[in-house]
Amino acid sequence: MSNERTPLMTSGVCGLAVTACGGKSDATPESDSGTPTVDPRKLNTFFGVMVPTILSMFSIVLFLRTGFVVGHAGLLQGLLMVIVAYTIVSLTILSICAISTNGAIQGGGAYYMISRSLGPEFGGSIGLMFFLAKVCACGEYVLGLVEAILDIFGSDPESSVSQGVRVLPQGYWYGVLYSSVVLLLCLLVCLVGAKIYSRTSFVILILVTVSLLSIFISSVAVKPHDIIITHKGSGNETLRYNASYTGFSVTTLRNNLGSGYSLDYSTNSVMSFSTVFAVMFTCCTGIMAGANMSGDLKTPSISIPKGTIVAVFYTFVVYVLLFLLVGATCDRTLLIQDYGFLQRISIWSPLVTVGIYCASLSAAMCSMIGASRILHALALDQLFGLPLAPATITSSSGNPWVAVLYTWGLAQVSSCDLLCSFFI
Repeated sequence: MSNERTPLMTSGVCGLAVTACGGKSDATPESDSGTPTVDPRKLNTFFGVMVPTILSMFSIVLFLRTGFVVGHAGLLQGLLMVIVAYTIVSLTILSICAISTNGAIQGGGAYYMISRSLGPEFGGSIGLMFFLAKVCACGEYVLGLVEAILDIFGSDPESSVSQGVRVLPQGYWYGVLYSSVVLLLCLLVCLVGAKIYSRTSFVILILVTVSLLSIFISSVAVKPHDIIITHKGSGNETLRYNASYTGFSVTTLRNNLGSGYSLDYSTNSVMSFSTVFAVMFTCCTGIMAGANMSGDLKTPSISIPKGTIVAVFYTFVVYVLLFLLVGATCDRTLLIQDYGFLQRISIWSPLVTVGIYCASLSAAMCSMIGASRILHALALDQLFGLPLAPATITSSSGNPWVAVLYTWGLAQVSSCDLLCSFFI
């Protein structure tokens, strides 16, 4: 056995030995730079697992792609997509529950569990993919937030179908500036530590919940009305669509039951079951958010399975109810031609806007802090040698701040690359 794998294998054996002897199974992780002076394990099931998992599974898909899915796939196929997606992730959740209750859980979340179960070869490669996936996800969520901000405040009214205050200049470098500001905000929260992150996420969850409640209340409080949607065509011509918000209507529900795949106005390509399902499935990719916080949980072997299952069930119910609501109140033209239609049918549109911004920001923060925990665990196991050695450094409270900086830098590069394809 090579020396560079010794920390990983030793840590796994010690953890299983502690469990077998009836000791504390969720030991406080230690780093090569020394044991933190303050126990980093402060989060319970609600703040450490349920809140980040719920927000990660909502993200921007909940507000800006619900109509896209129901409009193209229809209500029946849309609900089928939700069921299939949640069935797939349920298999992963069952695996997480089995592994997390089978021994000592330290920092690194799913990477730590897999590496101790399958060995360093599988664990290291999978952990690296987990880290890079989280970094790219952070960049995507930031791009979604920038898109949502420019949809309301962008200076180019032809790039959006929504009404708003057009004060922000647009373009690639302006997009880089806006994304950098968002990432800096995420960095500041993650540098302070997991506790402030969990409290910030809780406040965001309250705002998202209020936004969701306003949508359900609007379905009965807002009267039916016609909506005119305008787009810029491929030949710079102005395209106008007459759409309707009908309120709860059996006719609208019947018309939206079947599929109606057509041209998507943002990509200028015809949608299909696979492309719509690919968009919808992204809402289920946040199930690891709670597991990635394993090093900050008081009792991860209890909190991870319990909190993840409750969060997944909660989000499933919300998605089903929202699909039914928009399928019974909005005609297909409105659903397909306007991603931000929820703002048009809300009793007070700023509430929906706040929900969009908060959901995107929380998902970006969750990806950044989750990726930093995975990177810190990889560095402690010394699988990639000197380049990751600084990532083992932690603060006195146990926060891997160097790993957070690593993650922030890569997320900045990822967001700039994504913005390049978006603006250019």
